[in-house]
Amino acid sequence: MESRLWKLLWDFDPNGLLVLDAGLEIVQTNAAFCAMFQTTDAVLHGRPAKALLGDLADFERALEEQVEVLGGEQAYPQYDLYVRKVIFPVPGEGLVAGIFVDMTNAWKQRRDMKELRERAVLEVRQVVDKQMSVAQEIAGLLGETTAETKVGLLRLLETIRREDD
Repeated sequence: MESRLWKLLWDFDPNGLLVLDAGLEIVQTNAAFCAMFQTTDAVLHGRPAKALLGDLADFERALEEQVEVLGGEQAYPQYDLYVRKVIFPVPGEGLVAGIFVDMTNAWKQRRDMKELRERAVLEVRQVVDKQMSVAQEIAGLLGETTAETKVGLLRLLETIRREDD
């Protein structure tokens, strides 16, 4: 019963589960892990994890120091995937396991919000720059018309003064 329960939990866990041996080769994965990395357990079994995951420093540390490594986040752009990892040794077995929590949607939302903010800031800067340009143009035109008005009024005053003399 217990074995069957663990098998069901393993198979249906929505998080990616991975087990590596002491040589950091893939011993076992679950369906969620395979879906995240767009592959199958049969393809992965026995392969070096480095080929799939790249940097294995957290796995090495967990295995060598027999400690849990919690919360590391990593992007796998080639799989359009962003995960939070929990890595821990399997005591007495010479194995190290990893739980990969798919954070892709939250990561994409943060990325999209950042891009939206950057676009908004750019658009505001462009509007302010345009307003400043228009304000300078208006100020220049007002200056010109004010000068022309002054010249015209001074001529009128001069003409009136001449008539009075």
